[in-house]
Amino acid sequence: MSLRPAPDASLSAARRSRELADTVGGPVVDVLVVGLGATGAGAALDAAARGLSVVAVDAHDLAFGTSRWSSKLIHGGLRYLASGQFDVAHESAVERGTLMERTAPHLVHAQPFVLPLTPLVSRGQAALAWAGFHAGDALRVAARTARATLPPPRRLSGTETRRLAPALRAGGLRGGLLSWDGRLVDDARLVTAVARTAAAHGARILTRVRALELTGTGARVRDELTGEEGEIRARAVINASGVWAGGLVDGIRIRPSRGTHLVLREQDLGPLPAGLHIPIPGETNRFVLVLPQGDGRVYVGLTDEPVEGDIPDVPEVPETDIGFLLDVLGSVLNLPVRRTDVVGAFAGLRPLLDTSPEGHQGGAARTSDISRRHAVLTSSEGVITVVGGKLTTYRRMAEDAVDAAVAARGLGAGPSSTASLPLVGAASPGALDALEAPRHLVRRYGTEAPAVHALGVRDARLGEPVLPGHPVTGAELLWAVRHEGALDEADVLDRRTRIGVVPADREAALETVRNLVGKGLVRKS
Repeated sequence: MSLRPAPDASLSAARRSRELADTVGGPVVDVLVVGLGATGAGAALDAAARGLSVVAVDAHDLAFGTSRWSSKLIHGGLRYLASGQFDVAHESAVERGTLMERTAPHLVHAQPFVLPLTPLVSRGQAALAWAGFHAGDALRVAARTARATLPPPRRLSGTETRRLAPALRAGGLRGGLLSWDGRLVDDARLVTAVARTAAAHGARILTRVRALELTGTGARVRDELTGEEGEIRARAVINASGVWAGGLVDGIRIRPSRGTHLVLREQDLGPLPAGLHIPIPGETNRFVLVLPQGDGRVYVGLTDEPVEGDIPDVPEVPETDIGFLLDVLGSVLNLPVRRTDVVGAFAGLRPLLDTSPEGHQGGAARTSDISRRHAVLTSSEGVITVVGGKLTTYRRMAEDAVDAAVAARGLGAGPSSTASLPLVGAASPGALDALEAPRHLVRRYGTEAPAVHALGVRDARLGEPVLPGHPVTGAELLWAVRHEGALDEADVLDRRTRIGVVPADREAALETVRNLVGKGLVRKS
């Protein structure tokens, strides 16, 4: 059974309501995907692009879980190369190039990083890091990513280092090492673009629909907006629910790892033309990252700590993580960053697959030592679970999961096409540069930026920033409701935009959200 492609990629409350009514208790679909993070949305797109009929559900919103709490980096796999995971490293480099040059060049850009050679970095450590950056460039070459997309590493003088990172302490600074990696303008925006592209290929994207029970032939679900329950029947079921995967399928053991980030105001650190790699004392291959966001904020992360017990919807950030990150940051800065300077913090849980022997959960010494390889597993009932991996490799994870579903269920579908399928808004750099719209909108919406901008031109209120000093405009809030499936205030503030990562900013913007788009929201958060 194949669905006709949707007329456009717009997601809205009205479309959700219509497609939910057609799906629950309706005809059998080819593929049901549970989870609408990066991998789940990717699986929906992969299957729909092959001509299969697809329904994808999530108990919350697009990118509600781990996919909105990343470092916003599209890694080339250097860390995995250092630990001997050559296949994971190469896969990461390939997928990075795919995103930057073909599928999402509007959302993923080259990010420079400086590793400052302070007195805390020995010459031996500096030599090891320099060799690692050259190995990373070799990965770029092997992945056939152009040097124009990602420049090679180079050494910096002390003056050049301070120019790229003025906040660094000058005393004892021997210079720096400059390297490049891919960086998302926003991880949740990537998921939204993938989901909307899937919708444009006919997939039914249903948020606020909780899977209560999975079988190999469908799921019992509940509409979280109305409480109504029903059945979705499918020829194949893909469980892409990340850290919650084990709660839906027996035999899946996840060992979550918490990655914490701090949010600082750029004014407290000064201008940062580049990000920073700050070596963690006592570690040979781990760094704290300082990531300027271009919106007046700077993220500092991240930790890698095991999480025990029940998995929360939204992880809390412990003070120990905040203290650790501030201590490492303070080891290189000219002026200290105090606890009161931290205006926000967030944590994500990595869905690492526990492969230790049954009864010996937690066999690996640290979560940082657990492989980032992904796995596709099939339960005794025929549910296909994809778990592990990382944001950079979401597309490959999705492809492998759909391949498994096609093979297991004998679905009539060809190979994946998503490695060359542009996401909504994608275009060549030249085409993006030629768009008549503000640059910050082009970086977030690509070819849709002129349409977003036009909303603000027609209505001056929508053209104004939602918050003083923050680039998000009222037009973006309205666009989120009309075209990106935002159903409540949290969807708008916490995922379609990043206003909500600073609680004070979130509170200040609430009234604007209610005044500008409140009538279009299904409910308040």
